[in-house]
Amino acid sequence: MKKRYMYAVACSLLWSAQAMAQTAYDAVRYAGDELNGTARFVGMGGAMGALGADISTIGTNPAGIGLFRGHDLSTSFGMNSTKTESDFGGSMMNDKRNKASFDQIGFVYSTKIGNRTTLRYLNFGFNYHKSRNFNKLFAAGGMLGGLSQTQQMANMMDLYSIKEIDNIYNYGAEGSGNLSNPYYNVDYPFLGIMGVRTELVGIGTFSNDKGEAYQRTIGWNGNSNGFRSREEGGINEYDFNVAFNVEDRMYFGITLGVNDVNYTRSTYYTEDIYDGGHSGFYELQNAYRTEGTGINLKLGAIFRPIEESPFRFGLAIHTPTWYSLTDTYSSNLYSKLTYQKEDGTMLTPLEFVEKTVSYVGDIVQDYRLITPWKFNVSAGTTLGGIMALGAEYEYANFGSSRLYYNDGTPMDNQNEYTKSTLKGQHTLRVGMETRISSAFSVRAGYNYSTSAFKDGAYKSLNANDMRTDTEYTNDLARNTVTVGLGYRSKWFYTDLAYKYDVYKSDFYAFSDEALQATKVTNERHQLLFTLGVHF
Repeated sequence: MKKRYMYAVACSLLWSAQAMAQTAYDAVRYAGDELNGTARFVGMGGAMGALGADISTIGTNPAGIGLFRGHDLSTSFGMNSTKTESDFGGSMMNDKRNKASFDQIGFVYSTKIGNRTTLRYLNFGFNYHKSRNFNKLFAAGGMLGGLSQTQQMANMMDLYSIKEIDNIYNYGAEGSGNLSNPYYNVDYPFLGIMGVRTELVGIGTFSNDKGEAYQRTIGWNGNSNGFRSREEGGINEYDFNVAFNVEDRMYFGITLGVNDVNYTRSTYYTEDIYDGGHSGFYELQNAYRTEGTGINLKLGAIFRPIEESPFRFGLAIHTPTWYSLTDTYSSNLYSKLTYQKEDGTMLTPLEFVEKTVSYVGDIVQDYRLITPWKFNVSAGTTLGGIMALGAEYEYANFGSSRLYYNDGTPMDNQNEYTKSTLKGQHTLRVGMETRISSAFSVRAGYNYSTSAFKDGAYKSLNANDMRTDTEYTNDLARNTVTVGLGYRSKWFYTDLAYKYDVYKSDFYAFSDEALQATKVTNERHQLLFTLGVHF
């Protein structure tokens, strides 16, 4: 392999392959959901699993549709404002984004069977809602104190011989035409290949305890870095429901859910690096897109145990969502490095050498994801005919998420890593609604969700991974506060809700045990408006 000298290289990875592995962070992204739906549902914090009679309960406790006694049609839309603030060793950055959203549309068709029959009502429902909103801008950066992403690149290549690394470095050079293209060899990690080709990964000579010389891969020392990302898209959920009212005391429902995933992320990472008298910088850009569909079932029941009491409790089970997904990925790495002569003076380059490695088509991976089961218990009652109170608890073990290649072969390493990285998430929802006149009501709610990540969770990239996005974020506990206002006439209603969502995160631009977390505060303000008719 050549000695380091001032060099500018661009490497582009555009290919279709089977060695790009998904991670626990992908599983969390598509397994989780957010509080969203009708403005009444959101205004009460979503704590309506036992109260029912709102179209959005179709996705939490399907039995809630059984409490309708007439037809219902509603639609919801609003505005979202997101803000992220990062703190990396005292270096502060923030980003904001505002975007309108179409959040829900659905209907209930209610069939009355009889007043004295065991089955009183048979209801059918359909509802669309956005279960995840990914739209967010994020920026972070600061002083690295010698740590560098290039050291992670070097660690990826440390498993390979000096000859292999020389072959990767010299591929395409005169006299090396007999070498195989390293990008077609799935035994090599793409980020490591890119590091070698751009001289961000080199070969260093060291001595062991016996004074014997040996060689291994080395990276650079990082001085400072900067990271920016843009995320867009969401998960759209389409729910189809049938629900039963049995003697006005027992309600049962089943919902078939179809999820549509559309997610894009673009990132830019730059780092100023040095090594003795040598210095420079590099830029890594990644573009990532996920598309696909999933299917699940939700089963629910609501019981009113005392005939004279309005108190009800509910139970619901959500099966895993069986996803079929396609990831499309591309990456670009550029470095500009300056070296010193042996006498300490700087080299003056006569020209820059540009190299481009490209293939037609993006890196594409088809795979399957099975999300965890969810279990929900709820309780609700009304007081004096003017106040409704609801509470519910939900549990999902994210560590049980499973990833499979498209042919059904388990991603064993990633599944074991997911199990060791993720844990059960507990969610508590409470809400209330009070009628202040015959037509107007006020509402309030609160949600609390624990983190799905275990302490010390990190992003694992396989030694033969084609992914080059080293960054990862561990979200901590989430708090959500909601308020709402509603108007009801005989057949028309309109609702308004405001939701404030806040949670902390630990962000890491790359994996290194010594790298301190970037402390991130995430905030989202949502204003939601619902129009509906009941007849």
